[in-house]
Amino acid sequence: MGVPETSGEAGRVFVVDDDDMHLRSVVRHLRAERFEVEGFESGQRAIEALEAADGQVHTLLVDLYMPEMTGIELLRTLNERWPAVTPILMTGKADVATAVEAMRGGAYDYLMKPIEPDTLVHAVRRATERARLLERNLYIQRQLDVADRVEGMVGTSRAMREIFSLIATVAPTEATVLVLGESGTGKELVARAVHRQSKRSAKPFIGLNCGALTESVLESELFGHVRGAFTGAVTTRRGLFEEASGGTLFLDEVGELSPATQVRLLRVLQEGEVRPVGANGNLRVDVRVIAATNRNLRSEVDSGKFRRDLYYRLEVVTLELPPLRERLDDLAPLVHHLLRKRSARLGKKVTGTDEATLARLAQHDWPGNVRELENVIERAIVMAKGEILTIDTLPPQLRSENPRVSPVVDDVFLGDRVELLADARSAFERRYVQEVLKRSQGNLSAAARMAGLDRSNFRRLLRRLEGAPELSPNGKEED
Repeated sequence: MGVPETSGEAGRVFVVDDDDMHLRSVVRHLRAERFEVEGFESGQRAIEALEAADGQVHTLLVDLYMPEMTGIELLRTLNERWPAVTPILMTGKADVATAVEAMRGGAYDYLMKPIEPDTLVHAVRRATERARLLERNLYIQRQLDVADRVEGMVGTSRAMREIFSLIATVAPTEATVLVLGESGTGKELVARAVHRQSKRSAKPFIGLNCGALTESVLESELFGHVRGAFTGAVTTRRGLFEEASGGTLFLDEVGELSPATQVRLLRVLQEGEVRPVGANGNLRVDVRVIAATNRNLRSEVDSGKFRRDLYYRLEVVTLELPPLRERLDDLAPLVHHLLRKRSARLGKKVTGTDEATLARLAQHDWPGNVRELENVIERAIVMAKGEILTIDTLPPQLRSENPRVSPVVDDVFLGDRVELLADARSAFERRYVQEVLKRSQGNLSAAARMAGLDRSNFRRLLRRLEGAPELSPNGKEED
């Protein structure tokens, strides 16, 4: 048969059934609910239509028992070629074995014939919602497959693409690099990326947190010591500058160094020599130094807390990592990257998030940046009961906190007159949209996620509010 296609807003559905009367009945009920529906009397005809549509179908309703190709056989083809299409099996045989066979075949649901119209519509709506989630998650995963990823860093935003480009430019040189950024932004990942892309990649990469050790222990760690140099120095020990010779030494939280240690580090950078604690002579070392801090070193220099000459030695090339709240375009790819990485480790199959959860994540300030996001996603995976993260899998404080968007205060009571509800709602929407556009720096995709809307609905809202001069459509698509 070929039930002709009609336009619809609720989703696109293919129905496959060799019973012409039942096929027409299902198609009619779904079209009445504004679904875009096509009907087919055989699985082969449905496959040909799926090929012609490039798999752009939300839900497939298929009869279990058909003469040329069974519903289970059609589901196998569907799972292999169009995994985002959500299948529902229809059957007149009500037993446990049939249900198990349907689920093993990849069916999202199965319906017993004759199917009540309300049951049919409810099942197709649920399946279509799932298909849209899978479609969005697959799209993001495809973006991840081609996205710039450096040492576990994920980012398609302009800011991160600039960081990746700068890493590629500076890595082959011998320049000292200073990495700036808040805690949790991935400063060590940047240092490792520079090392891996450098001529020193075959030699050691050694990292040290300068703020975690006392001054005496830190100097011994960095420069080494000879036997008897101090109480407890029962053997001679090589320092990290010697251990990293030929490679890269990463000094995290370099702003925590004491004035005395700053002097000794400056000498190493100037002369290429270290003197172990208690030694009489110097040792030549060949080490590239990458330093990092979450402090404002220029202010520290101005206040006399950090040596100006050391600062200039360290900041030959500066890489400044943006906080997560300033690159919300990267939130969805980051979430999916973390899901892919952590789900396997935790032994769970979690493939994506629903729109409400992603919107709630976008409303959080992320003071702990990507490190905080990693902890939130790992906890959500543990709490998840299905393949999709929902709001109830998030930590309680994140579920309950108010959105980041500033509250809108409008004068809806003017003297004795009360503003009309429609006017108050329009004023609220204008201020709300103005705020999310400001916070997303005009990026429509990021603004839509922040508002908990898909991009097409957000664009429609923008068009409706275009009369407001502050909302002239100058928003940007994703970079």
